[in-house]
Amino acid sequence: MSAREAAELSPEGLARSDRKRLAAEEGLRALADVEKQAIEVRQNMARLRAIREAKEREKQAADAALQATLPSPTTKKRKSKTAR
Repeated sequence: MSAREAAELSPEGLARSDRKRLAAEEGLRALADVEKQAIEVRQNMARLRAIREAKEREKQAADAALQATLPSPTTKKRKSKTAR
């Protein structure tokens, strides 16, 4: 900006430039908030995923232990058919 333009700024021009500056600052704050929320969401998703995977591992271990304690199913031999 030249010295002539700075000296000729009207009150409307000053108000306009002030509004633009405030809008730019507000936009930066909004973007920072969005980034912060996105990080929090990713952290929460990772926490929930870890909990879910731990439950799945526990269930698989319990199923394996149950299978080990159960007797194995015996297959019945088929009797031959009698001739008529």
